[in-house]
Amino acid sequence: MKNIAIIPARSGSKGLKDKNIKLMNGQPLLSYSIAAAKEAGVFDEIMVSTDSQRYADIAIQYGASVPFLRSEENSSDTASSWDMVLEVLDNYRKLGRKFDTVCLLQPTSPLRIGKDIFDAYKDFQENDVDSLTSVCEVDHSPLWTMTLDEDRMLTEYKKHSSNAPRQKLATYYRLNGAIYIRKVEYRKNGIELLDAKEIAFIMDKRRSIDIDDELDFAIGEYLMVNYM
Repeated sequence: MKNIAIIPARSGSKGLKDKNIKLMNGQPLLSYSIAAAKEAGVFDEIMVSTDSQRYADIAIQYGASVPFLRSEENSSDTASSWDMVLEVLDNYRKLGRKFDTVCLLQPTSPLRIGKDIFDAYKDFQENDVDSLTSVCEVDHSPLWTMTLDEDRMLTEYKKHSSNAPRQKLATYYRLNGAIYIRKVEYRKNGIELLDAKEIAFIMDKRRSIDIDDELDFAIGEYLMVNYM
């Protein structure tokens, strides 16, 4: 099986300027995903998809391939990650290279390690599925959450909330944004990413930080320095 890791790193981050190359513990954020992909040892190609030559140069410095830059169409705020993935796969096909699976590794998950990726691929293969998406346990049960009306009264919440101790509640999970694996199918009229049969891959919460803003970044750096 030929596998490609794609690390998306466009330059137009709005919430946290230049987030994907911001230094975390002395290294660009995207470098941690490159290192994890290399450590996993399951990829025939590790590439960074970016619209910036500056980002591309940094990615290459840390061992990734950047054979082409991302199109303007797939570099906007509204562009889908999966449209970007299809663009990358099509460009590789034009270069004479095809892959059986693609793994999307967002650079905003810097605490994800090579073993997570390796174990995810093992899980993917052993269960013979089309796709795999990583998740982690939520911090608080959704049974303890609510919406509020303008008066902020808790009457309706109390009617439906659970008073059971946390240990007796069902375990809930959330997508953590760290690992997305999809089978790739090449057809005459295009490329399809298969996801009919999808399995969840459970990751440790400590490695599931998803960097979106300054607070996330500070928490991620603290965890990296003190717990990794």
